[in-house]
Amino acid sequence: MMIKETSLRRDPDLRGELAFLARGCDFVLPSRFKKRLKSFQQTQIQNKPEKKPGTPLPPTATFPSSPRPLSPVPHVNNVVNAPLSINIPRFYFPEGLPDACSNHEQTLSKIETAFMDIEDQKADIYEMGKIAKLCGCPLYWKAPMFRAAGGERTGFVSAQSFVAMWRKLLNNHHDDASKFICLLAKPSCNSLEQEDFIPLLQDVVDTHPGLTFLKDAPEFHSRYITTVIQRIFYTVNRSWSGKITSTEIRKSNFLQTLALLEEEEDINQITDYFSYEHFYVIYCKFWELDSDHDLYISQADLSRYNDQASSNRIIERIFSGAVTRGKTVQKEGRMSYADFVWFLISEEDKRNPTSIEYWFRCMDMDGDGVLSMYELEYFYEEQCERMEAMGIEPLPFHDLLCQMLDLVKPASDGKITLRDLKRCRMAHIFYDTFFNLEKYLDHEQRDPFAVQKDVENEGPEPSDWDRFAAEEYETLVAEESAQAQFQEGSFEDYETEEPVSPSEIGNKGNKSQIVTSSLSEKCGKLQSVDEE
Repeated sequence: MMIKETSLRRDPDLRGELAFLARGCDFVLPSRFKKRLKSFQQTQIQNKPEKKPGTPLPPTATFPSSPRPLSPVPHVNNVVNAPLSINIPRFYFPEGLPDACSNHEQTLSKIETAFMDIEDQKADIYEMGKIAKLCGCPLYWKAPMFRAAGGERTGFVSAQSFVAMWRKLLNNHHDDASKFICLLAKPSCNSLEQEDFIPLLQDVVDTHPGLTFLKDAPEFHSRYITTVIQRIFYTVNRSWSGKITSTEIRKSNFLQTLALLEEEEDINQITDYFSYEHFYVIYCKFWELDSDHDLYISQADLSRYNDQASSNRIIERIFSGAVTRGKTVQKEGRMSYADFVWFLISEEDKRNPTSIEYWFRCMDMDGDGVLSMYELEYFYEEQCERMEAMGIEPLPFHDLLCQMLDLVKPASDGKITLRDLKRCRMAHIFYDTFFNLEKYLDHEQRDPFAVQKDVENEGPEPSDWDRFAAEEYETLVAEESAQAQFQEGSFEDYETEEPVSPSEIGNKGNKSQIVTSSLSEKCGKLQSVDEE
């Protein structure tokens, strides 16, 4: 049915929507427009006067081509004119949900009383632990509190300065994540950068009972702190922005893990972020590759990892800057120790969400967010060449592609997205197929039912990274103990006996002493590099 101009003038709302549609605006929903148009047409038909025989013609209208309806056309959306409710409760609290029941003044009074028991009412960083507990915070918040109250400048914190700082924080920040960001971040910043964690972690190194052996090895402090910071950002900074927000803190387990440091004396039991054993494994792997020990590794150095298991093409992508920070890698072709931490965790635990993103960025050569068949073939070509050199007949790419598509089950044909890989829970097999020959051959030899069982098992099993770090640590400790016995002149006895097992080496303290002495020799060679 044709709608005439006068009809549109009778319904200005419909005319406005038609105008939006004519300008290409996507504000008008097609279904909503069709419904309104149909309703308007029905109203026009109902209001049109029926012409009876012998009835004189109506008087001439201003617009003869458009007969006027007898009654005005009612507006379809009169309901919209009703006043909307303005009492919408607030639902977004970026600084946490305020607690109306909390009594801040009572807490501040307890803090003032605690300062009165301290000499001159001035607390150093060690006495700040008691104050942190009175504030309802974990023990290892004491260093950020100390700095936020101005203790770094004077070496102590007065009661007046701390109470003023804490009162302001309580009034503006209402949950642990928001308070933590406020204490550590730079002034007028609402996110955390890597250097903001250094005072907190230095306090952990200085005071945690599980790291007392590091007091005699200060050259290790920066290495350990760098490792922990990279692990924090690897797990918490899901946006890859290099800045941790309060939302990311809330979604992670970092604050809960930080609170566990107070309860657990053996820091190696806290495998998330802080484990010294994990640091030892990472640093030793880096040391083996860093042939000139300048704290940087080249592309040739990285290719030697795990007996050149990774393909050259994927290593080239790593050094292209796809997953590294700064311009050192791209300009100078060198990878820092911090970047190596990300590489090693991603290589050994391809089930991790960050690892899936890491390798997807590497394989997505054109950066369009999709792995095309060309990109898959590009990486698989080198795998085929390496298998042929080993005397293994490779699977044709077309057949392999069918297997991978069945494995991933992408939402769109011929395109594999990051969402597809995270959803399929087989990303580790997918990635190893295209750039890690050793692990690819291991997957091919495994029972497919065992692989499916591993995928379906959702119990609290240790991650691939935790298993790798535990196995490598035991191996490294056994090697260090053998080397120590050789240096002591008892190598002949050691050869006649069975290899010393990790349980025979001693407790955790003895293990730490062994690995610390070994790393001290390595770090001693790096002192000149640090000074430069």
